[in-house]
Amino acid sequence: MSARRITFACAVSIAVSAPAAALAATPKQAPATPPPQARIAPGIGAGGVDLSNLTVTEAAARLHGALDAHLARPVALEVRGRVFRLTMPTAKFAMDAEKTAQNALATPAPGAGGSAAQANLPLVVTHSTTAVRTFVASVAKQVASDPRDATLRITVRHMVVRRSAYGYRLDQVATYKLVNAALADAAAERKLRKPLTKIRAAVNTNDLAKQYATVITIQKSTRTLRLFKSLKISKRYSVAIGQPAYPTPEGRFSIQSKQTNPTWSVPNSPWAGELGGTTVQGGTAANPLKARWMGIVNGVGIHGTGDDASIGTAASHGCLRMHVSDVIDLYERVPVGTPVLIAA
Repeated sequence: MSARRITFACAVSIAVSAPAAALAATPKQAPATPPPQARIAPGIGAGGVDLSNLTVTEAAARLHGALDAHLARPVALEVRGRVFRLTMPTAKFAMDAEKTAQNALATPAPGAGGSAAQANLPLVVTHSTTAVRTFVASVAKQVASDPRDATLRITVRHMVVRRSAYGYRLDQVATYKLVNAALADAAAERKLRKPLTKIRAAVNTNDLAKQYATVITIQKSTRTLRLFKSLKISKRYSVAIGQPAYPTPEGRFSIQSKQTNPTWSVPNSPWAGELGGTTVQGGTAANPLKARWMGIVNGVGIHGTGDDASIGTAASHGCLRMHVSDVIDLYERVPVGTPVLIAA
């Protein structure tokens, strides 16, 4: 009986131990290994920053660290000595580092199907073209100036000329392209210069010299007639002016008519005596209008006289008397329409 119990116990022991032995023989399965992340090929960079062997995430972080401060610089546009700045927040400028890194990842290494030019890729950047247009329009408004026409002020002694001046305009289309290009290429220079376009005045000094090719002035106080040609003094003549009772008119006039040996239409005036209202043929002794006549206004004109002693005095009935030789000389130099200034 005792022997049987021993045999049975051994049998039970074997039966219990068998499953444990079977489990110990089964091999354990190793944990899954994640696939390696894709890396940028050696020799590839962007914006001058080496991105070799970096993942996209690492490359984007490196680009921000290396370039953010550099790319935050404003565009400085110099126009005629003045500097105008377009800040990056205003331009809504941004670098897409993630996209730049992805482009680098897709680029083969130089010499492995790629080219040396691909070793440094451009940065992917964006900006607001509307902001650029607004900036350029603002600069254009601030630097613009209108041209100034030349002007002439006639005095009895001088032709006072204020010379013309150029106006200036900023070529907005060209400037817009220049600023856009500086922002589109992150490596481009951001200190820009743009010359202004000159705008000519409609009237310059040469135009005035043609328009006022001949000018006559009479200074009553000195009994002087001045002849100006092309805005410069050409000749001076002594003249007689009107008596106090018959003063020579003052103001701005012009030569209305010209005659050689003019007929004298005698005014109906007490001083004319019995000749009043008549006409006296030119070239006769009774005609006081000697040699030449240049009519100015209301019967007043420039003429020669037989009374040479009156020159330099106030002796006429309003006209301007000249020596016969002088009036002949002046007559040839003065066209109809010549401006005439008579002043004290």
